[in-house]
This record gives sequence, C-alpha cells and structure tokens, in this order.
Amino acid sequence: MTSNFKTLLAVAASALALAACGGSAEVASPGEGDFGGGNGGGGGGGNNPPPSTGGAAVDCPTGFANAGVIANDTLRVCQLPTQINGNLTVPLRAGTIYAISGRTSVGTDMGLNPAQPSGTQGVLTIEAGVKIFAQGGGDYLIINRGSQIFAEGTAGNPIIFTSRDDIEGRNNENSQGQWGGIVIAGRAPQANCQLTGTVTCTGQVEGTDAFYGGNTAADNSGRLRYVQIRYSGYEISTGNELQALTLAGVGSGTVIEYIQSHNSSDDGIEIFGGNVNLRHIVITGADDDAFDTDTGWRGGAQFGIVTQRAPNATSRSAGFEFSAAPASTPLATRYNSQPKIANWTMVGRNSPIDAHTVAHFDTGTKATVINSVFTSVAGSSAGCLDIADADTASVNPVFNSVFMSCGISYRPNNASRSEDVFTAGTNNVAKGTSTLTAPASGTTLANQVLTFINGANERAVTPVKASATYSWFVDTDYIGAVKDSADTWWRGWTCGLTDGQRC
Repeated sequence: MTSNFKTLLAVAASALALAACGGSAEVASPGEGDFGGGNGGGGGGGNNPPPSTGGAAVDCPTGFANAGVIANDTLRVCQLPTQINGNLTVPLRAGTIYAISGRTSVGTDMGLNPAQPSGTQGVLTIEAGVKIFAQGGGDYLIINRGSQIFAEGTAGNPIIFTSRDDIEGRNNENSQGQWGGIVIAGRAPQANCQLTGTVTCTGQVEGTDAFYGGNTAADNSGRLRYVQIRYSGYEISTGNELQALTLAGVGSGTVIEYIQSHNSSDDGIEIFGGNVNLRHIVITGADDDAFDTDTGWRGGAQFGIVTQRAPNATSRSAGFEFSAAPASTPLATRYNSQPKIANWTMVGRNSPIDAHTVAHFDTGTKATVINSVFTSVAGSSAGCLDIADADTASVNPVFNSVFMSCGISYRPNNASRSEDVFTAGTNNVAKGTSTLTAPASGTTLANQVLTFINGANERAVTPVKASATYSWFVDTDYIGAVKDSADTWWRGWTCGLTDGQRC
C-alpha cells in the first residue's frame, strides 16, 4: 500500500461525521446498551465495585459513560469520552470492559512546535489487563500531536484492543476489519516537511483528518508495551486506510514494544516518517502488508515475527513494504526513509501471483537489514526480495547476515537489481533451506504457516554486531527473531501462536 495525504474524500468525511455523532451505529448488547454519545473529558481513576448478579460491574468509573452490558450480561460497558483533554486513566476493574465509539481523540492538535504549542493536551493511561473494544470502521483511537498514551500491559496481563464481535464470541480465525485501529501522531520529521529554518508544513495522517510532523526527532508520545490489537483495519477509500497501528511522525522518545497486530484487514503496522524505534513485534494475519513504512521513517525495529495470511486472488501484499518519499521529489533532495532492521523472521504467504515478495523496497529507501530470515510457503511464486527501482538501488541499501529461503530468491521483474544489492552484503544466504519450526504446543491460526523458531540452518549463519549498525540495537549471537525453542519472548502476551493462547 502506498501513502495518500490528500484531503479526505467524501466517504471519509461521512465516516468522521458519523463518528462525531457517536459512533458507527447505535447498538444494543443483550439486554440493554446504546454506544452513542460519551462526549467530555478528564476524569479517571475508579473503585472496584462488586459485580452485579449477572457478573457485570454495577457502575462505571468517573469520566466514563455507562453503555449497558455485553457478553450475556457478564461485562459492564464503560465508554471512553470521544474527546479526552487532561488526564484520563482506564482502570482494571472486575466485571468491566471499555468501549470507544467514533473517533476517540486524546487531546487536540498542539501544532508542530513544542516551544509554541496550541491546542489542548490529553494524557490517556491504560492499566495492565484492560480490554477495550469498538464495533465499526469509523471507530478508532487517535493520540494527537503533543498528547500522550501510556498503555502498559505485562507479559502475563496484556492490554487488548479488539472488536465487539470478538467480545461476544462471533469471530473465527478469518475475521478482520471490524474497527478502525490506533493512530499516534507526533512532531518528528517526515518527508513532507522542510528540515531547515522554520518548519511550516505538516502531513495529514492517512485515514483521518489529523496532522503530523515537525522538527523534534526525540518527540515523546508515550509508551505502548504488551498490547494486542485485534481484527482492525478499515478502508476509507482506495489507498486511504486505517491500519492496526499507525505511527505518524512519532519520535524516538516514544516506547513501542511487545506489540501484536492480529488479523488487520489492512497493514499490521504502518509508519509515516518520524524516528520511533520498535522492539518485539508480532504481526499475524495482516491482509495487506505486515510492516509498511513511508515518508522518511528513520528509526529501527528489532525482533519481529511476521506470519502472513493466505492471499485473495489479487493480493500483492508484502511482509515489508518500505517506501521512502513521494517519487515526484528529486532523489537528490528527497528526505528518504532510512529504516534499520535487525532480527526479524518473516514467513511469506503462499501467493499464486507475482506478488510484492516477502520484502519489498522502493522509491529510494536506504534500508539496512541485518540478522534476519525471509522465507515463504513452499510452492509460492513470490520471491523473497524485491529492490523495485533504480532509485532504491542507487542509495545502496545494506543486507548483512540475511538468510532467505523462498522458491524464488528475487522477484522476477527486478531479479538482477535485487541480486546485485543482496550479494554485495556479507554472510548472506540467497537460496537456503528453511529449518524453522513451530511452537511445540501447536498452532491455531488458519491459513498461516507458524514456523518462526530457528532451526539448524538459521543458527548456522553468523550474525553481525547489531549495535555497530545502530546503537539502539541489542547484540545477539543469532539471526532471526527467535533463537531456539528456549527463547520465549513472544509467549504469554500474544494470541494465536499456540493452542493455549487462542485469539
């Protein structure tokens, strides 16, 4: 998918107008409930009241609207305000679940210059173990420039964002696209802005009318840790979508780690510019690209597992889809993306067409990829690597200690260029034999090959020193995301990867 920063089309405007009216629709859970309204701000905290006789809590914390009960009267629905100004805490309470309806905004846009802020700041804190659901494509959470989110779960008690259908037990392993997702907008540089003198331009976040960008590389939008984002993604219009997690102009002061995107109908994670770093990422079942970057992202990502769902007949999606900036900008002056990637294991889909391959790079992306594994399902016609254009080859992307195991190493359309770039690196394997294994306890996701644990062939590749490539990286003595069966960083806080952790 490529970026589109034009003014929202009429369909987007109608979706936002609907959101302003209180959500995608009025809905009633079994017995009662109306998920509209909920305007206001502030508030927070909460007691832990005894649940009602049906299992649901009897009330909601201060600052939340009581929207009835759900899941056979076992959970009280407490709706977040659609506009959150000041501080709001979402507490973990017995018999309570939280909802968002329509566009739910944390703060209002405070502008690109932190020294001259405008707008109003919001700070949203979500306690470990909290579940928040939405029910339609117009329902999404956005943290505006200058505001923050602190959603910090734990390995044994993650925070879960999901859909109403999931809460009510109506989903299956192919469910997707049931609500919008999470958007974070920051003040870090991006390709649509000049970077000298007074910065006066901003970008518009895809799928919204929010703005992002500035000149604060270390901008801090808060922390997301141990978070699942399930069944999200929504197409506002062609090329204008909401992902599970959108990071737009997010700075390096922000913490993004231990994040799972599950069954997004669009991308798992999409990054527009900024300098944010990510660590310990799991993307399962994205219908479009798993990890998509654009407009000048200059951060790093280490330890990532990607398992792609089986495609539809026309799918051209990738594990990595890395773009740099608008191709209309002359390469010499382009603020190109410079992603740093280490210790990813990507299992590509079984594609019957000449797809975008497991890893696709275009428009002058100067990527550095080290200590990683690219593979695809046996019989797939998709290649492992695609250096899609001369601009990208000319900026000399780097591949070191990358093990590829695909039926075709390089996308046929660009095979010569891709091979030249890949073989210029060190310790690379262009056509290996995968010995990746699945978790011993079994797997549950349909239409995905969940083999992501290193075997003998992956362990035989000598890694490069990661911190020498990017100081934020952690050095490892292995390539790929998961060293061996004893390496369990992905367990407990994810869903769907083993029989005991179903989504």
